[in-house]
Parts: sequence; structure tokens; C-alpha cells
Amino acid sequence: MRWGECTSPQLGRLNLADRVGLVPVGAIEQHGPHLPTDTDTRLAQAICDGAAARCAAAIVLPALSVGCSLGHGTAFPGTLSLFPEELSRLLIRVAEWSALSGLTRLIFVNGHMGNVAALGAATDRLRFSRPGLKSNWVDWWNASREITAEVLADGEDIHANRAETSLALHVFPELVDLSAMTGADDPDRTGGLTFRYTAEVLSGNGVTGCPSQATAALGETLFEAIVDVVAGKALAGIAEEPPLPRPHGRTPELIEFSGGS
Repeated sequence: MRWGECTSPQLGRLNLADRVGLVPVGAIEQHGPHLPTDTDTRLAQAICDGAAARCAAAIVLPALSVGCSLGHGTAFPGTLSLFPEELSRLLIRVAEWSALSGLTRLIFVNGHMGNVAALGAATDRLRFSRPGLKSNWVDWWNASREITAEVLADGEDIHANRAETSLALHVFPELVDLSAMTGADDPDRTGGLTFRYTAEVLSGNGVTGCPSQATAALGETLFEAIVDVVAGKALAGIAEEPPLPRPHGRTPELIEFSGGS
């Protein structure tokens, strides 16, 4: 079930307080010579849809398509980006507005590594200032130890690599440029570096890893494993409460501070 495909009365009848919202958080950025620029958004959306199909109490909110992609620089065409603080504010606003309709349990499903700082900041802010609104996020590449090991098989710093390209071959094969994929391998050059750099000085073509090794079969295996994890978290989150009760007299529903969001 997708939030955006429901009418207002339909959402009102769903008793959203008994549901878990899944929010795809993606990116629009260069993905080497073989993958579309909206790869991260497409994967996050597909994972959320797949998880909702396995968890009847889940509802998929509209995808946040533009993420924080500053690490891709400007040399490779196609990247659109927010700054981390802008993305963090957007995540908070989505949580606050969905809560006004009764949905107070959210899992952000992250499709892009550059979004991690903003997701951490947003959910940290929410757990402090909105204690009645439960939130967390899942990075698909860290959904389990087994998934992480498969993802990092061709390097620690990865982008449009074997695993991600495999997922694309499974989820949207018609958008993968197979002729460009076979010669797109580019090694991880971050080993031993002290500082952080943008993609144009780390990669010759925007790729880090070995997309030539990608297969649709691996993509299907990874996708099913990731969806299982997200669906399991949604199921567990439906009735989850804090392990200990709040201290007596400490039941704030909203804490606000002046000086910005």
C-alpha cells in the first residue's frame, strides 16, 4: 500500500497508529556509465514496496528522490544534491506531517551512503524532541552481516559496483547499459588516505568496484534478503514499546527550541 495512491478518507480509515510507515530515501546522482542516475531511489522504492507486500501493516510513503550526493562532485553529469542539514530537515518534516495523520512509527529505507549523516541527525532529533514519534532507518547494504559481506566483496568504498549493479539487473534490467557495464570496473583508491575526496579524483568513470561481475541472480538473492530484513523490522515495530517506562512525570510530547530546525 502506497500513501500517495490513497485518498484522504482512505487514509483516515486505515488507523495509521497501528501501522508502520516505510519511507524510501534515495538520490539522483551519476552512477557510472551503465546505471541510471535515479538508481538509489529506484532500489529504495522497490525494497519498500517488497517489504510492504510481506507486512500487511506497512504503508509506503512517497520516496524522497534527491538526497545528499556532495561526494560525487560536479565533474560527472547528472547529480542533484541537498546539503546534509537540508535533507535532515526534510526527513523531520515528513515524520511530523505523517504523525498529524496518525502515523507515528517510521522506518526510513536508505538507498544512498551519502544520506547516512542526515538520517542520523534527523532520527536523533526526533527521538529527543518528539518522543511519541518512533523512527529509525535501514541502509540496504547493512541490512545484515551476510548482505554487507556480499556488498563489499569488490571493495570497501563502493559505488555502482558488483552488488548494486546486480540489484539493478534484477529490479530494473531494462535501464542497465550492458555494453557499458562490462568495461566499467574501477578500483577502490581510498585505502590509506587521510582525507575525504569527491568522486572525480577517486574514480575514472564514477564507478568504484566491479560491475562486470554483476548478475541478475545475485541481485535477486540480495533483494530478497534485504526485503526480508525490512519486512521483519516493520512487523516487529508495529507493537514495539521502549524497554523501560519513562521516569515519573517525564512524558513530553513535544520539545521545541528556538534557533532553527
